[in-house]
Amino acid sequence: MKQPEPAAIASLLAVIDQLYPLSPEAQQYLRDHVTSCTVVKRKLLLKEGMTCEHIYFIVKGALRGFTREGSKDITTWITVENELVSSILSLDERVKSIENIQALEKCELLALTLAELEVMYERFPETNILARKILQRYYADAEQRAFIARLTKAENKYRHFLKRHGALSNRIPLKYVASYLGVTLETLSRIRKRFSSKG
Repeated sequence: MKQPEPAAIASLLAVIDQLYPLSPEAQQYLRDHVTSCTVVKRKLLLKEGMTCEHIYFIVKGALRGFTREGSKDITTWITVENELVSSILSLDERVKSIENIQALEKCELLALTLAELEVMYERFPETNILARKILQRYYADAEQRAFIARLTKAENKYRHFLKRHGALSNRIPLKYVASYLGVTLETLSRIRKRFSSKG
């Protein structure tokens, strides 16, 4: 962990400001306590069975959450720059994580510990409103993932994915998109070819 670049902090504060503005004092607390880290491609940021201690902001790069069922690798979410990520269940309930968080690209992250986050809740009441808004976004994303999981046709799954995450379709390796959608790589490849021929 190291001191973050001013531009990285500015990116974080800009995203926060879109959700709920923080007081100058709260912003300064973040500047004083947020740390920066780099995670190389394919490295795990969090390993299943560990307790999550941080919330992260993606300055640059892409992360995915995944779990394993036997030998099968199941992608549970994918996200990129300007998003906050964590294992919410592990962070909030202080239990071992049930998923892994992996860098799909070299990632530049900002990190805040749970202890520092709780200090912010106590000192700066507006951060509680901010946290609610962030959790609402998490819930909305989880609702979208649940919706995709319940669709029965692979083509409809991919069409919905493109509506929500079109920019990721050519950025993220196809095997992870297939895993996220719950379809085989071969099926997804065929669907993409059909979509390309229609376009």
